[in-house]
Amino acid sequence: MAKIPTALVAATGLIGGYGVARWSGRRELGGAVLAAAGSTAAVQWQRQVGTAGAAALTGLYVAAFGGSHPLAKKIGAWPAVLTVTGVVAATSTAVTAAANRRD
Repeated sequence: MAKIPTALVAATGLIGGYGVARWSGRRELGGAVLAAAGSTAAVQWQRQVGTAGAAALTGLYVAAFGGSHPLAKKIGAWPAVLTVTGVVAATSTAVTAAANRRD
């Protein structure tokens, strides 16, 4: 079975969580998507980069979610979600690639 890149899992959580909340009108459903993908990503990050790296990347994921709200007031909801998603995905890719080079 092909391994799904963790950056894609995290991006799916951020974009999918917002999309589900917006289109369903139920914030808790979006939160469930965000939490499920975040938990999955955290487990994968722990396996790939260790506990400290996973904690940092998970913290970034949560901060991106929180930071998207005030950013949305400045640039709009979708641009904010896409911006923070790009930051999380790029950071995840860089950190996991660096860990793979060390192995």
